[in-house]
Amino acid sequence: MIGILKEHLPQIIASVLVVLLTPSAKYIARKIVDKYGSATLKSEARTLHVIQIINILINFTCIITLTIIWGVRPQNMLVALSSIFAVIGVAMFAQWSMLSNITAGIIIFFSTPFRIGDRIHILDKDTPIDAIIENILTFHTYLRTSEGEQIIIPNSLFLQKIVSVGKQKDT
Repeated sequence: MIGILKEHLPQIIASVLVVLLTPSAKYIARKIVDKYGSATLKSEARTLHVIQIINILINFTCIITLTIIWGVRPQNMLVALSSIFAVIGVAMFAQWSMLSNITAGIIIFFSTPFRIGDRIHILDKDTPIDAIIENILTFHTYLRTSEGEQIIIPNSLFLQKIVSVGKQKDT
């Protein structure tokens, strides 16, 4: 037993460090996103969505790091990951659009000049939309027209449109 511990001591120490640093990384990321969210007046729900996605990425990074520490060669990992992604891509082709909506949701959170309550005009030649932003979630943005119609736009599509921002709705 002691021989095994001596033989794998570097991997054990590195694994303990990774396992201890993972919650710290999540905490730091949460604080940064919370601070950014409050500074830019983002809703708490939007901030929580972004934090959840970042936590998933940190967990994934932790798992990859642990597999490398314990001797899985990167070439073998790449073969395994590419096989897994190929199966997922074939089995769930439509799900990739969900990933693009999640990515677009994060981009909208960090870089858009509008927020919930703003009146916007989507400049689209086929169907121009003049509405107020009701909610921005991970996958969709909810709009309400002056006629009371609710419009739900996938974030990836919303990010591709030209949007004119008016003044914030009076509440």
